[in-house]
Amino acid sequence: MGRSVLVGGVGMIPFAKPSAGLAYEDMGSQAAAAALADAGVDYAAIEQAYVGYVYGDSTSGQAALYPLGLTGVPVVNVNNNCATGSSALWLARQAVASGEAEVVLALGFEQMRPGALVAHWDDRLSPTGRSEDVVKAHPQYDQYAPMAAQMFGGAGLTHMEKFGTRPETFGMISVKARQHAANNPYAVFRQQVTLEEVMGSPHIWGPLTRLQCCPPTCGAAAAVVYSEEYARSRGLDMRVRLRAQSLVTDFAGAFDGADGRGPVGYDMTAAASRAVYEKAGIGPEDIKVVELHDCFTANELITYEGLGLTPEGTAEKFVMDGDNTYGGRVVTNPSGGLLSKGHPLGATGLAQCAELVWQLRGEAGPRQVEGADVALQHNIGIGGACVVSLYEKVS
Repeated sequence: MGRSVLVGGVGMIPFAKPSAGLAYEDMGSQAAAAALADAGVDYAAIEQAYVGYVYGDSTSGQAALYPLGLTGVPVVNVNNNCATGSSALWLARQAVASGEAEVVLALGFEQMRPGALVAHWDDRLSPTGRSEDVVKAHPQYDQYAPMAAQMFGGAGLTHMEKFGTRPETFGMISVKARQHAANNPYAVFRQQVTLEEVMGSPHIWGPLTRLQCCPPTCGAAAAVVYSEEYARSRGLDMRVRLRAQSLVTDFAGAFDGADGRGPVGYDMTAAASRAVYEKAGIGPEDIKVVELHDCFTANELITYEGLGLTPEGTAEKFVMDGDNTYGGRVVTNPSGGLLSKGHPLGATGLAQCAELVWQLRGEAGPRQVEGADVALQHNIGIGGACVVSLYEKVS
């Protein structure tokens, strides 16, 4: 698996509320076409395609790609909950790194419905049942509150109990997200909010208010990856390398109820990031920009520590010192993140990829992170899967 893998092209469409979103096949086709154009590669050259989505019938990936051409290319449909987009990219990278293919397309999309996430199959075991059981055993469990908010809110409560973190600290993350999204034309929510507005929005559960929860959105994003040899022989873009990746699933302690961070993947995050740092031969202190999975403010806060960006128990100080934004130590979610950009489940991981590629190319416009040469991506799904990816600017 030692071949160098480059991200040659990325593309995405502006995310939208479900009421304004396009059909999944149109979103997917547009994002894939944008990535191909960015890479300077014809669809006919694609040797494999990995297409991610959570809500949709089997072979929806083919329906999204067929408008680009009927070439016989193998299409693999991927579903790893909210880590789906990054899982598709993980598979695409492996295909190139192994020598099985030279140029591969990863695509993610989601056509979502309004409202909180709900299970669509009530006649069988829920794949997130272990995490749900931990939530239901919590003394503050509320059968009427959204389950996802209680999962991630429980992680926030754990951090508050262990380290004295204040509710307002979580709210400041939402304020920061909107400040960053103001410069992102792909984001759904770009208007600024104050801490007072965040904390005064309707209470959802635990430390979370409505403005601390990501919105359901529709969208699509894609990436073209190819080998360094392929790029050099054709004069293609060689500016960004996908240096290392790790995909991790849950460990035994995740569901024992001892730590509210377990059911939402804190241990997965720590393990995947350690593996990536070891593979890449760098540490978190080298990271300039991060796109991490901020489906709720509580998850962004615990992820600072899970990724090693700040020692365990210091995330509040990290926020208060402004080390998570421009002028601080590492800019987190310059795109506005899931909180402001939106979270179309299958598209999220590849939208993160697109943002980081633009950052490393110096093409992020007013949200450009100065001196960005190494970037980290974190994408997590309950049930569970966590993908951490490290990108570097090729000098």
